Amino acid sequence: MPVVSEFEGIEICLYFDDHLPPHFHAKYAGQEALVEIENSCVLKGAIPSNKLKLVLAWSELHKQELKDSWNQAKNMELPAKINPLK
Repeated sequence: MPVVSEFEGIEICLYFDDHLPPHFHAKYAGQEALVEIENSCVLKGAIPSNKLKLVLAWSELHKQELKDSWNQAKNMELPAKINPLK
């Protein structure tokens, strides 16, 4: 489970050969939310709302990079790192 970005104590992870739809895992303080890449919406789970807002804003800014990294992980390749939220 590669970590592709970290900011504000949040880890953004992609799993190798993960299920559809394309998504990433946002982890914070022992909680986890699965976020769909295309629509930046939560598929499952939860993290605190103030952290989720940051994750969703970051996701919109890095949508294409997330898609590219998802495809790399889906193909069992190490996904590229993505700049954190500044």
